[in-house]
Amino acid sequence: MELRQLQYFVAVAEEGGFARAAERLNIVQSAVSQQVRRLERELGVRLFDRSTRHVRLSAAGERLLPEVRTVLGAADRLRGVAAGIADGTDGVLRLGAIHSTGDRLSRGLAELAVIAPRLRVRLKQAPPAERLAAVREGRLEAALVRAQAAVPGLRLIPVWTDPLFAALPADHVLAAEPRLRLEQLACLPLRLAPREKNPPFHDLITAACRAAGIAPPPGPPFTSLRETLSEMATDAPSWTVFYEVSGFPSVPGIAVRPLAEPAVVTSLAVRAAPLAAPIRQLLTALKPQLLPGQAPSATGGDPGG
Repeated sequence: MELRQLQYFVAVAEEGGFARAAERLNIVQSAVSQQVRRLERELGVRLFDRSTRHVRLSAAGERLLPEVRTVLGAADRLRGVAAGIADGTDGVLRLGAIHSTGDRLSRGLAELAVIAPRLRVRLKQAPPAERLAAVREGRLEAALVRAQAAVPGLRLIPVWTDPLFAALPADHVLAAEPRLRLEQLACLPLRLAPREKNPPFHDLITAACRAAGIAPPPGPPFTSLRETLSEMATDAPSWTVFYEVSGFPSVPGIAVRPLAEPAVVTSLAVRAAPLAAPIRQLLTALKPQLLPGQAPSATGGDPGG
């Protein structure tokens, strides 16, 4: 059974004859007759009562006509879904997400729902290395990552730039500054997570300190956000650095100030092949926002990525 046979059957039923159906289908009448007879043999029933004066639906044909229309309608819907998948307006996009994106991702996904309302996004939270491995292995179509310069086998597309923030004791003299430069923090111990927790972030901060000509003494290692800030409020003065201030727990005795530099770039990691249509739709929705001349930084992120 072929879809064209079903289409020919509907055309004959609606036009009331093989000649008019052939004209509507823009094919010869013999082709219509031949395909309808093949369909009748396939189904084992006579679909039309034929005479030299008329062609009418048989009882079997009348019963099967709505079923055939349902099949053809389903085929049309299938084509429509396939076309939507091809142009990125339908289907499923599996996206690796990062922590603490503020409202950038939420706004981007809301915009995506407007421009591609049938495209479903499945967010996956995982450490940076796992997100990248999932993209490389095809378990995710894309993943957001921070401050990555290059990833073997993957392409990085910068989508936005964010400032970094420093946390330090509220009673420290530098807490009175509205914005801090790294040089001002040179003598204050730096709480940084071990490099193996998130190499990009660790390298971003250490490279920025070298570029600023400073080498802050190491402080106790960064553990969790709340634990680290709580310790900083009662221990000897030290400082730490975060991607963004939104979502910080309120800890008495801790001040948070923006850093003048460096900035951190968030990129979309995808496979190196030409971009799939859903990813192009996502990039349109995210409306990349980068600082002038900004490129992906050497490496970066908070311990959670």
